[in-house]
Order: sequence, then structure tokens, then C-alpha cells
Amino acid sequence: MKKLMSFTFPALILFIVFSTSCKKSSTPIPVPTNTALISSASWKFNKATSSGIDVSSQIPACFKDNTITLVSNGTGTITEGALVCAPPAPATFTWSFLNSETQINFSVPLINGGSSTFNVVKLTSDEMQLSQNLTIPPSSTAVSVEVKFVH
Repeated sequence: MKKLMSFTFPALILFIVFSTSCKKSSTPIPVPTNTALISSASWKFNKATSSGIDVSSQIPACFKDNTITLVSNGTGTITEGALVCAPPAPATFTWSFLNSETQINFSVPLINGGSSTFNVVKLTSDEMQLSQNLTIPPSSTAVSVEVKFVH
């Protein structure tokens, strides 16, 4: 009996310590809004695809080295990289979500040959993937292009 008590007592103490020290948090971690995700840091071009085919080489190099910053108040800036587009990208613009945040509209087109409205394909804390119909020279026909930006 003494042997059983010497084993049971320490086991009981360990159970009490572990069961009281592992309390679950009653406050759930809030999910960031799309506005918080899109305005958390500046974005740089990463890749462009059309029908699953990489078409990044067809996007002007002067666009690919730009930095795009979106601010939560609906304003934004484009900082030209070493290669400056002709005409240069606008320095400032406004933006807003449309259609229950499934689209984003910029006051100016971000890419020559495209429109100012993109479909939001994916938006996470480190990736923004947008799509739109875009005319990529030398073609005169618009094709659906997905453009991926990263921080």
C-alpha cells in the first residue's frame, strides 16, 4: 500500500499542475480584413500567367521593378524602379474594393494595355494575385492574365 501511495501522489501532483497551466484562450484571434492585408506592406511584381503559362517575359520590365504601396485610406503610390516606363507610371492614385471585395479598382491602369479594374484571385498576408483581360504586344487581342505580387 505504501508503494502505491508513493507512486499515486506524485502522479496526482503532476496531473494538477499540467491541467491548470494549459488554459485555452477565450479570445479568438481576429481574421485580418482584406483592407488590412492589402495595405500591410508594399507590393512588388512576382509573376504573370495566362491559361497556366508563364507570360512574365511579356510584361514590360519597367513595370516589373516598380513598388506599389496601398494605404488603408484608399490612396496609393507607385515608385518607379531603375527602369522607368515611358510614359512613367503615375506617382499617386486611389483604389477601392468593388463587388463584395472580389474586385479592386485603381483610378489609373497599373499595366499598359490593361484596365483599372482587377479581379481578386487571392489575397493573403504575403501574396496578392489579381486578374484581368490584358492586351500584350505584339498581339492586339486581350487575354486573361493573372498577375502575382508579393511583399
